[in-house]
Amino acid sequence: QVQLVESGGGLVQAGGSLRLSCAASGSIFRINAMGWYRQSPGKQRELVAVITTGGNTNYADSVKGRFTISRDNAKNTVHLQMNSLKPEDTAVYFCKFETDSWPRRNYWGQGTQVTVSS
Repeated sequence: QVQLVESGGGLVQAGGSLRLSCAASGSIFRINAMGWYRQSPGKQRELVAVITTGGNTNYADSVKGRFTISRDNAKNTVHLQMNSLKPEDTAVYFCKFETDSWPRRNYWGQGTQVTVSS
């Protein structure tokens, strides 16, 4: 059974930093991409950042220049370095792994709370 284990969430003041990590336990093969999503009350879950095995990245406009996504392919681990945090970044953050298979399958973490105080 595959499980994504997240860590690094918490409470931080505006302008501070947090580093989220997500690692897959169990057997998982041919990962195409890893990403971070977030969801706050009253809003739809949105993509924050994604990185492919080859290292291509994409970020939401709201976090460009502040967040950096990285991965360790050998360890099936993804990180999200969050700097210059704003209260608007407050949300539950979810990591997601996408398989490079047919059909493609998504594995989701259970979410970790990030709260940024003003």
